Amino acid sequence: MKQRRDFLKSLGLAGLGITVAAPFSAYANITEQKQATTGTSLASAQTKGMHTISILQTTDVHCQVHPHDELFWEEGQIVFRKTGGYANVSAMLKTLREQNPNSFTLDTGDMFQGSELSVETSGRAFVPVLNAMDYDLYLPGNWEVVYGKKNMQDLMGSLSAPKICTNMYHDLGSGRRGQLIFQPYHIWNVAGIKVGFLGYTDLLVPKRQSPIYSKGILYTAPEENLAHYVDVLKNQEKCQYIIIIAHLGLSQQIALANRQECNGVNYILGGDTHERVRKPIECKYAKVVEPGAFGSFIGKLDLTVEDGKVTGDNYELLEVTADKIKPDPVVAKIVADKEKPYKDTINKIIGYSTIPLYRYFVVENPIDTLVLDGLKWKFKHVDIVLSNGFRFCPPNATPDHTGNIPITEGYLFDMLPVDSVVRTGKVTGAQLLKWLEKELNNVFAERAENRFGGWVVKFKGMEVTFNAFGPEGRRVQSVTIAGRPLETGRTYSVLACEREGDPEDMLCRMKNVKEAKNTAHTLHSALTDYLKANSPVTPIPKGNAVALDAPKTLLSQVTGVEYKFC
Repeated sequence: MKQRRDFLKSLGLAGLGITVAAPFSAYANITEQKQATTGTSLASAQTKGMHTISILQTTDVHCQVHPHDELFWEEGQIVFRKTGGYANVSAMLKTLREQNPNSFTLDTGDMFQGSELSVETSGRAFVPVLNAMDYDLYLPGNWEVVYGKKNMQDLMGSLSAPKICTNMYHDLGSGRRGQLIFQPYHIWNVAGIKVGFLGYTDLLVPKRQSPIYSKGILYTAPEENLAHYVDVLKNQEKCQYIIIIAHLGLSQQIALANRQECNGVNYILGGDTHERVRKPIECKYAKVVEPGAFGSFIGKLDLTVEDGKVTGDNYELLEVTADKIKPDPVVAKIVADKEKPYKDTINKIIGYSTIPLYRYFVVENPIDTLVLDGLKWKFKHVDIVLSNGFRFCPPNATPDHTGNIPITEGYLFDMLPVDSVVRTGKVTGAQLLKWLEKELNNVFAERAENRFGGWVVKFKGMEVTFNAFGPEGRRVQSVTIAGRPLETGRTYSVLACEREGDPEDMLCRMKNVKEAKNTAHTLHSALTDYLKANSPVTPIPKGNAVALDAPKTLLSQVTGVEYKFC
């Protein structure tokens, strides 16, 4: 218990009962302040020939159907509040649209992956949920392909609103590019103007995820056709305002907004990296925002239109604070009906944690520590256990009657939606060192466009110190394995998860692994066994990875712009 208290104290949570109540609510501000004035002000503005149009964005909800604990970084401390839930998001969107009929609602990806319900139904449970929420436009995210190309087309095609993606093509084989899978753009006619939307999704999907997921799809960089479609929207379609909806990650979106090809674009409404941009990042050609994840936020972009021109913009990041919202009963019923066959399994408790579980810091987190501890316990003979730098999974911080935090089977799927087979192999110290440098550059590359999208890869059995913002290829400062300095010529045993479609001799993006073979265990079976034998667990990060030039509380790898995650 002392260990637990010390950990909570280090987070600024000791004595606060873990969850800290919010002193404010964006939703409360909307319902209490704006409802009394919006109708009058809109009517007055329209009389004068002035209109306000609103673009509402969700992204990276990752199939989180219920309100959940959400982590905030406020005054140097972790704070948890209950946010999200599809019925709450739907109710808030409905209120915003009622306040301004000139509203347009869109989701920019990762709608069909991230929970046990999504896995059990291959994403199909979420089609009626999304359709009931009255979206106007969709963009596929990097995880829309998790069930394969054909299922992605079926899921996206079952949505009632249009879909766009300007860089996702049919693969005709041998690298031959076919037609775009989705239409390249969409136009919204409103208040006497045309707003044009282009959609770009993550071109690194075949590298970041199991290659088999995206088999049959070719991705291109946005700059290959962006200038062309900007020209089409401006000069052929006569759009007065152009918005890119993106699922590229904040670093990549910033880089794109600074490229010449982005000239003519006004805003990038982004996704993928779960960043919370509260003040638009002003780049050379466009402003960039990203509205968090898990249904915890709605991004709201208001544009002022006068005499056929956009004369002003205002952006807000609105928190979907669960206890301030009356859930949409239609969406709540659909969620309950779809979840009913799996509810008992989803809610089955498989273990407990004594500390909050989350995955928000760039270098180390309790969730990843739990995964690594479980794998090392199951495979004691392996020198080094590896885990990818995942971002998804909402926090879990609410104790039950035991005083500890329950870990359900559903939460295991939240942490690891893909139950991959555990694979082992052998590599040299030189391979490990080269791989570490490459992985660190993926996260901290000086040029934003070279950042890969995830966070620092996780490991146990190896201790690494590094300079996050050091020169490429020379970030690693020290490596020890089993308490001894890494030897470049020595062979070490490693463990990671299999990625379907990777070569047999690849582990966690590390090539030329010797004696690579699959075990009889999956990630889920190993962790279930670990929790059964060891609960309650206390997965305090051990400092296996230490950035010498950045705090352990680093919450974003985005640098060089005015932005702070909170």
